[in-house]
Formats: sequence, C-alpha cells, structure tokens
Amino acid sequence: QVQLVESGGHLVQSGGSLRLSCAASGLTFSSSPMSWYRQIPGKERELVAWISGSSSYGDTTDYADFVKGRFTISRDNTENTVYLQMNDLKPEDTGMYYCRGLSTWGQGIQVTVSS
Repeated sequence: QVQLVESGGHLVQSGGSLRLSCAASGLTFSSSPMSWYRQIPGKERELVAWISGSSSYGDTTDYADFVKGRFTISRDNTENTVYLQMNDLKPEDTGMYYCRGLSTWGQGIQVTVSS
C-alpha cells in the first residue's frame, strides 16, 4: 500500500522560502515519477511540479508556468523522499499542497503566505 506523508508547511511572509517534504513508502520509489499539486481556495487542484523516476540519464523535471524560476522539485532516493523548495513565495501561493505518486495522494499540507 502506497503511503505519502507531507511535511514542512508553515506560515511565511511574502518573499520568503519553504521546503516541503514528502516521505513515500510502499512503492519502488527510485523509479516512480512523483509530483506536487496544490489547491487554492475556490479553485481546482492544479499541478505544480513533476519529477521523473531516476535513470542513468538523471531526473527530468517540469513546472507549471506560475512557479517556474521560483520552485524546485528534487528527490532523494536513499530517503524515499521528494522535496519542493519554494522561494520568493507570494500570497497567491497560499493553499493546500499535495504530494502524488502511483495514483496515490498524500493528506496535504497547508502553506500560508502573508502579505
């Protein structure tokens, strides 16, 4: 059974940084693509960032336009953990952030950015 547990959410001021973590179990982590989504109040859940399973060619990443240049997704296969480094946070980044892997969602974690 796949389990994903997010951590690292917090209240931060505009322009600040946070790093979210997602600890995964129950899957072959190193070969599993992983992603981060978010849900802003009043809006549908949307993809934020995606990272491929690891290969000899390395990892491939992709980002939503609204976070390009500010957020970085990465993975540590020795810790079965995927990260989302969020810099230059804006109030419009406020919402619930979810980790996803193998069609399974984490429970979500709140990120609040004050102006």
